[in-house]
Amino acid sequence: MTFKRKATPFAVLTVAALALTACAQSDRDDSGSDSGSSGGGTSTFTFGAAGAPKVMDPFYATDGETFRVTRQMFEGLVGIKAGSAEVEPELAEKWEPDASGTNWTFTLREGVKFTDGEPFNADAVCKNFTRMFDQNPAGQVAAEYWATTFGAFKAKAAESLYKGCEVKDEKTVVLSVTRPTSGFPTFLSLDALSMQSPKAMDAGKANDVVAQGEGFTYPAYSKAAVGTGPYKLDKYDEANKTVTLVRNDDYWGDKAKNAKVVFKIIPDESTRRQELEAKSINGYDLPNPADWKGLESAGNKVEVRKPFNVFYMGLNPTKNPKLTDIKVRKAIYQALNRDELVKTQLPEGAKVATQMMPDTVSGYNKSLEAVKYDPAAAKAAITAAGGLTLTFAYPSEVSRPYMPNPQKLYQAMAGDLEAAGIKVNTVTKPWNGGYLDGVDANAFDAFLLGWTGDYDSAANFIGTFFGNMDANNFGLAKQSFGPTLVADLAKADSIVDETERDKAYEKLNQQIQEEYLPALAISHSPPALVVGEGVEGIVASPLTAEEFSGVTVGGK
Repeated sequence: MTFKRKATPFAVLTVAALALTACAQSDRDDSGSDSGSSGGGTSTFTFGAAGAPKVMDPFYATDGETFRVTRQMFEGLVGIKAGSAEVEPELAEKWEPDASGTNWTFTLREGVKFTDGEPFNADAVCKNFTRMFDQNPAGQVAAEYWATTFGAFKAKAAESLYKGCEVKDEKTVVLSVTRPTSGFPTFLSLDALSMQSPKAMDAGKANDVVAQGEGFTYPAYSKAAVGTGPYKLDKYDEANKTVTLVRNDDYWGDKAKNAKVVFKIIPDESTRRQELEAKSINGYDLPNPADWKGLESAGNKVEVRKPFNVFYMGLNPTKNPKLTDIKVRKAIYQALNRDELVKTQLPEGAKVATQMMPDTVSGYNKSLEAVKYDPAAAKAAITAAGGLTLTFAYPSEVSRPYMPNPQKLYQAMAGDLEAAGIKVNTVTKPWNGGYLDGVDANAFDAFLLGWTGDYDSAANFIGTFFGNMDANNFGLAKQSFGPTLVADLAKADSIVDETERDKAYEKLNQQIQEEYLPALAISHSPPALVVGEGVEGIVASPLTAEEFSGVTVGGK
């Protein structure tokens, strides 16, 4: 699961609490064209992106660079309040569950259209869910966010959290799930579950995904997807590495304050800084921590987010059976000098991880201690196992909030492994040019990846990583503990009482670290965002999920 995505975490409401509070309701303006008076500027906001978007259809997207683009064009039933991790209404004005917590009635916003002119209504919602649920075998692998939230597709309907969608009237829809869960409807705020134009999806054969080699071939629709957001796609110029979005003048809410947003793909961080200094871009994500003071001294604004992420080394025994041995996996962990890695390769404020989620997430186990650096013990265990060769991969052409410089992090870690007697075969591929697909296709024994949380829930971290036997990158089907871990995560997620649910997740975090070790938690890092002089209206997101419709450049 090569997914992307809290300074102000919010509590996931239990079914009982939701029933008591009756519904969530929107205070946002939906007065159509009258609300557009705050928009209509002429400026272009140019953002330096660290990587190219994988697709323009967010349903098949899995990484932050893709979502950074699609987020400007698409919206979901549920949204996240700017600058926080707090859930708020978006295309649905309100929602409420029945007494069982399994049937949820959503009241939809009126007067909303997709950017192809098609109306957004209850029928469109159900067509979206039908499309997402009914995937071919390749689509079931590619659509990782659905797999890790709803659990299964139509082919295995009995195993899915999703039960059905019913149109009550044009603005009322009922979504049904098979059991109460801490994540629903919160996870409907995920970019991958955004609403898309049924007409455009049909015309572009949106579900015609084909497996090809280690990756996928996507249909025509994936390059011209259609949403309801404040922007629409103008052009993706792959040769010149730019994506241009233009304002949606028919947007239902406040119109975008700038006329265009251009994403200029610049994989190298130092080059992004040079382009900011030359004023050829107006901002970029993940500036080098060593540059923060210099950037501010030059008149730029640096926004440092609190860490809500985890950087990890994934281990996959699919092609390397030795990785089914817990002694071998622990030896790899002991070989890594994570204290030194954090001090020398990560920004101030980064911490060595003790588990696969940060301490701001409910269910974090405070009693766990970091596995100690012990190269002698690691070498002895590897020798006892008859030696170990790892095909170890890292991505190029990208920086991530948890992994600001993949190459330097990899070189330090690979050096530690080799010092412990492990033979390392290095593989590197561009982030969206083979790396993510390679991870999904089980092409590597070990790989560097991470996760920025979407909301405050252990299910969004360890549930995302290890909650599905079919959709995971850790070879759980090859591990004896796989079925037990998947089942226990599902049980924990179904616990209504918040205190009891947190205890269950704390126990699972301990088991993952001490008994299972399907992946090695490395660190948590505070990422930053920088914008140049004259840029106003940027709201930094603890989820690294900024929206650009409120941004102006030079007052225009």
